This record gives sequence, structure tokens and C-alpha cells, in this order.
Amino acid sequence: MEGKRIGILDSGVGGLTVVREVFRQLPKERVVYFGDNARCPYGPRPGDEVRDFTLQMAEYLLQYDLKMLVIACNTATALALDYVKDRLPVPVIGVIGPGSRAAIKATAHGRIGIIGTINTVNSEAYPQHIHKINPSHYVKSLACPTLVPLVEQGGYKKEEALEEVRTALQSLQGENLDTLILGCTHYPLLQPVIHQIMGEQVTLIDSAEETAREISTVLYQLNQLEEAERNDSHLFFTSGDPKDFEEIAVDWLGTSVIVKHHHF
Repeated sequence: MEGKRIGILDSGVGGLTVVREVFRQLPKERVVYFGDNARCPYGPRPGDEVRDFTLQMAEYLLQYDLKMLVIACNTATALALDYVKDRLPVPVIGVIGPGSRAAIKATAHGRIGIIGTINTVNSEAYPQHIHKINPSHYVKSLACPTLVPLVEQGGYKKEEALEEVRTALQSLQGENLDTLILGCTHYPLLQPVIHQIMGEQVTLIDSAEETAREISTVLYQLNQLEEAERNDSHLFFTSGDPKDFEEIAVDWLGTSVIVKHHHF
């Protein structure tokens, strides 16, 4: 399997949180990434549109000799995972299963919160995954439609992020949660702010970390983990502005990347 790539796609920059974990946990692997920034956010879009866009990106990435595809977007995982799985010749994984399992492992009192897009919350994919494993856990979901645009516009490091996030999470304050799933891959970029607002007693679950573990497990089982260091670089594509994407990618990944534009 030498030289094959891991394909990672997202509605925008959020999937870079998964890329960062792949770089950390699987440094020999090569990644090809697509961020659909021009059509972001996916959260409020009709389901069939999300499915079509996700498949479009998946099929585009296939030309780069994939050994697996990661749908690093909670909305697309909730609405399109099975749809894409059925149509692709390589293994496809999403972020909701790994995130749910990490929350079950982390919770001390079985009180789990989920923040995500409108589509992710309406799909009830997280509560279903959690209750399939442990039906007794209390699960509270909250849609936070303002947070993806905040991250996409680079506002996650600015002062207004604190007030924006405080307003978005207000209704979770009285829920006595001990664990909160960041049910959108954009949200880990806001992790310090979310942590500040939710407090020390709440464990934040970044599904990116768990997803990278799942990638590792799947590739190990298929005997497709890279064994040799490779010099050729990772590939990044966006349907939006490459410069905006690059700025966030460099900040988040801590390494320079070249981002190319592709418009569907």
C-alpha cells in the first residue's frame, strides 16, 4: 500500500482538526484534504444537498490514490456516511462513532452534552450512538449555528469569540453536565473559549483525536499503515479562497501548506 493517501473532507476548515491529529498520531501517512469553504456551512442545508456535495468531494479525492476516506464533518457524517460508503471502493469512516465512544469513556456521572450544527442535532446521530452502548446516559443536544461562521472567518482567536460562544452555550449552563462533545470539527478551534465558559468540571471531547485512532486501527487491520518515511507533501484543496484557508491551516497545523483551489 506504499504511497496511497488518506482522503479527508469537510465543509470547510474544521477537518483540519482531524488532519492535525493524523499528523501527530500517524506521521508517516500522507493526506489529501478537501474543504468545501465556498458552500460552507453545511449545518442548515437540506439533507440531499449535503449528501450530493459530500459524494462530489469524495469522488474528486479518489483520483489521488486513496486507501481510505474520512468524512471529517459531523453534519456530513450524520447525513451522508452510509450514502458515500455504498458508492466508494475504499473504507469510509466518519467522526460521530469515535466521538460518542470517547464521551462514554470520559463521562463520570453519565451526563453528556453535545453541541453541533442544526443538521447534526436534528439527526440525533450522537444520542442514538451513545444510547446504543449505554441507554442510561443523560444526553442533551444543542445546535450552535453561529459558531461555524465564526471559525471560518478566523474569529476563533479574537475577543468577540468569548461573548459569541457564551451566548451560544447559555442554555447548557444549568444542565449539570460532566462531558461535552464538540460535535462539529470546527469547534476544537474554539476549545480554549468553550473550556473557559463550561468550566473545569466539564471534560471536552474532541472527536478528531478519537477519529485519528480509528484511522490507525482500520489501516492496521487492513495492513495498510505506511512503514517508510516519505518526502512528498500532503495535498490541500478548497472550493473557497486558498489564502484564507492557508492562513487558518498554517495557524492550526503549525506548518506551511500549499492550498489549491477547485470549484465544482
